[in-house]
Amino acid sequence: MINGKFQNPPGSPKRSDSSKWSYWTYFKETKKLKINVPKDHIIDENLVLQNLKKNENDDYVAWIGHATFLIKLGKNIIITDPIFSKNAGPLFLGSYRFAKPAIPLNVLPKTNILLLTHSHYDHLDTRTLSKFPYKDTNVVVPLKLDKFFKSRGFKNIKELDWYQSISINDEVNITLLPAVHWSKRTPFNTNKTLWGSFLIEYKGKKILFACDTGIGNIYNEIGNKYGPIDILFINIGAYNFKPMFDRSVYHTTPEEAVEIGKMVKAKKIIGMHWGTFVLSFEDPFEPPVRFKNSAEKYGYKKEDAVIFKIGELKTISEIIK
Repeated sequence: MINGKFQNPPGSPKRSDSSKWSYWTYFKETKKLKINVPKDHIIDENLVLQNLKKNENDDYVAWIGHATFLIKLGKNIIITDPIFSKNAGPLFLGSYRFAKPAIPLNVLPKTNILLLTHSHYDHLDTRTLSKFPYKDTNVVVPLKLDKFFKSRGFKNIKELDWYQSISINDEVNITLLPAVHWSKRTPFNTNKTLWGSFLIEYKGKKILFACDTGIGNIYNEIGNKYGPIDILFINIGAYNFKPMFDRSVYHTTPEEAVEIGKMVKAKKIIGMHWGTFVLSFEDPFEPPVRFKNSAEKYGYKKEDAVIFKIGELKTISEIIK
């Protein structure tokens, strides 16, 4: 921390001094967007529940929406950045979902690990935490975020600094790694809580849940120290903020997401953080197209850039062929 605030890794991009945020411009520009949700974007809830039951003995990844996934590894079911609320913000403020969660919170399979990457409202959803059915789950968070869980009845909470690790059991080890991002929930706590990515190690496999991040030199370091990565999860949406400013340096473009995959030596890259909320000014269904189309530029096949439908379940063996 410098002056009581957490910092991004050295060599990370910085927001330009000319970047001016305007709530009025944000409201006006997002209202212009025409959201045409494809019929097959969201899988029927009953089918999702059937698939979860059918694959309960398999290792799998299932997309609930936005940055919320279920990742089943052996006897563990991990949930990431759980948000089941209608809007990403305090009270009635913030962006509203145009795609509902794949399943309701009250029918969520029993999870034993909850990973939270940072404090922004579309990731740290206190209404979901208050109603979360499994308060005995192992919660792993970056520094200064345990208070959100303690006050909502969670029992097993572990804060990590970058590069610290925790073994949940004899199957899963989790390490918090840097990300190029920031944190804020009120006008008074900018960067007062840490953010990060989670490296999940399981039976010789490495899964990097990078979530919200910009591109930076740190990913070459992570690739050299921890790569190759079997599966990388990374944001591919929320990058276009013209006319306020060109783009967010703290969210990758779809092309940069694939480039980070190359930097960390990822075999497969799962694009997330799209198709659920309107958080920026690009067409909500542009990110997956650009993501897939950029794969070959970085030496991947198109099928290595993996896109889920909301509610879709893929087994780990399907993803890593």
